[in-house]
Amino acid sequence: MSAAATAERTAKERVRRTRSRGRNELAALRVSQIAAHEYDLDPACVSLVCPSCRTWVPINRPNGQPGRTRLVPHHTAKAGTADPAFCKDGSHRRVIIDVNVEQWQRRLEEGVAETDGRRSTRVTRKPKVAVAPAVMQILSPLLDAQAALKLYEAHTKGCATCAPSGRDRCTDGGRLVHLVAHKRRTEPAHRAALTIREELAEQREQGLWLLRDLQWASTADSVRRADIQRAHDALVAMLRPLSPKKANSPQLSDWERAGVMSAIAMLATKVEQLSR
Repeated sequence: MSAAATAERTAKERVRRTRSRGRNELAALRVSQIAAHEYDLDPACVSLVCPSCRTWVPINRPNGQPGRTRLVPHHTAKAGTADPAFCKDGSHRRVIIDVNVEQWQRRLEEGVAETDGRRSTRVTRKPKVAVAPAVMQILSPLLDAQAALKLYEAHTKGCATCAPSGRDRCTDGGRLVHLVAHKRRTEPAHRAALTIREELAEQREQGLWLLRDLQWASTADSVRRADIQRAHDALVAMLRPLSPKKANSPQLSDWERAGVMSAIAMLATKVEQLSR
């Protein structure tokens, strides 16, 4: 047999295409059925959140044929994690992009604008804590010069820093010295102002009493006439039982007559006093 016939019977090695071994039999993911904040259609990085491992995964061939648009193989943890686990359910899963990119961009901008409108722009500053006053500042309004001096002397006897000569003083001792000097300097003016306030208060009280007397004097006559008329009416009412209209009307007993006569005498005395 010739060499040419042997070469014709021998099969030639065919060039094989590289086929991916990754296959995913799960149903394809439709972008329109995914929440708007879980996918990104920006041409720079088209991606979505894998429903199996909840990580952001790029989409392979987003503008290619429908059957070739898939999620790239990925791990379930962040990049750089030691011993990452391969996501079997999410890798190579088909994706159907059935959302318009312009419509998605418009919806995203409207959502951002609405969120910015709800967000408060007021700056809530932390309130400043007021500094607590020192003991000397609390006692200063309550003490006079003599009391401040006694307080300083008592402090000097019990303090080891404050020397009797007055050269060395602690913090409280220095404050007490300043307090004594301040009280001695301001006490005369304070007493004068207090005296003026007391005199003004007394004059105001006298003015109120004078105003009350004047108001009473303007109404005294009408009040006196009203009291006389009231006593006169009571006197007439008491005299009626003593002079019955009918002869067979019931008569008062001696005790009742004595009581009525005593009340008449008191009313007569009152009317005489008011008439003066």
